[in-house]
Amino acid sequence: MTSSKPGMTRIVAGESAVPKRKRAIEAALAIGLVLLIAVGAVVASSVARNTEAQAAEPTPAAALKLGYFGNVTHAPALVGIKKGFLAEALGSTQLSTESFNAGPAAIEALNAGAIDAAYIGPNPAINSFVKSSGQSVKVIAGAAAGGAQLVVKPGIDSAADLRGKTLASPQLGGTQDVALRAWLSGQGYKTNVDGSGDVAINPTDNAQTLKLFQDGKLDGAWLPEPWASRLVLQAGAKVLVDEKDLWDGTGTGKPGEFPTTILIVNQKYAADHPDTVKALLAGHAKSVAWLNEAPEAEKASVINAGLQESAGATLADDVLARSLANITFTLDPLAGSYPRLLQDGVEAGTTKKADLSGLFDLRALNEVAAATGTSKISAAGLGQD
Repeated sequence: MTSSKPGMTRIVAGESAVPKRKRAIEAALAIGLVLLIAVGAVVASSVARNTEAQAAEPTPAAALKLGYFGNVTHAPALVGIKKGFLAEALGSTQLSTESFNAGPAAIEALNAGAIDAAYIGPNPAINSFVKSSGQSVKVIAGAAAGGAQLVVKPGIDSAADLRGKTLASPQLGGTQDVALRAWLSGQGYKTNVDGSGDVAINPTDNAQTLKLFQDGKLDGAWLPEPWASRLVLQAGAKVLVDEKDLWDGTGTGKPGEFPTTILIVNQKYAADHPDTVKALLAGHAKSVAWLNEAPEAEKASVINAGLQESAGATLADDVLARSLANITFTLDPLAGSYPRLLQDGVEAGTTKKADLSGLFDLRALNEVAAATGTSKISAAGLGQD
């Protein structure tokens, strides 16, 4: 029992020494603090989500690194760079370029992040897509069709004359390498990726192929332009197979046309910077249109200037004229031909069977093309168009 004098607190059994009013105030403060924390968490979460959404929002890229080859089949790249079509379309995005000899090397650079997009042959693009389970690249446009031939020494008049001979291709797994191996398989020959077999195939740099052929150390080569024309006009080779004769239009509706050069982009770069990819395509479309409309003399001059910068040399007039006569410059990647290209790679031993669904994203291309009145370009069921 305690005193009940003024200023003293009376304690009853079972009660705390803390007044009820004080406890109520403390309880209210505690509840308020809990609510404040909860509200703060909700606000913080909302801010975090908004920040993440803002961070993930696609933005124009500060730079675009582009790969291409010093070949006439890559004239859209040569012209786009030399005439400034690509840089102009990209605007504030800084364009830098790197030249390659063949597709597998360009794919390696793209997958390593050294470049963001590339002009390339279809088979290396297919191979990258397959190996990455569809995560590495997207085909976003065509660039060139045709312009590849098997050229050989005089005296080789048919496939039967090739047994025991040595042929070259630009690089193992490249588009011409796969085409050569697939064609030889169809002729009953066995070839191996190590160079052994009924016909030896030595993947060789194009410039070195010309020198080896001139020195009598090669019997022939399956090459893109201008190298096929250089061997014919400057080294005495003859055409045994013009690849256009092997394509009857199945899947594309365009007999004689087959994809030689396409434009691809790294998938992450495309997801992060769709506006930049669309700008690249606008410049690319302008290059293709220019190639199909420019006077022959002006076209030759610009292409040669581009070759001088990328490959270190220009082409003789007859070589360039013959090369251009064999090529069609087009925005259509001829998607309907890709199942056959994949099968050729499987038979050549340079890739494996796979589903190519998702390889193409032609939506931005078709937006660009529509502005010029071009008909819709099909992904042939292998992606979005």
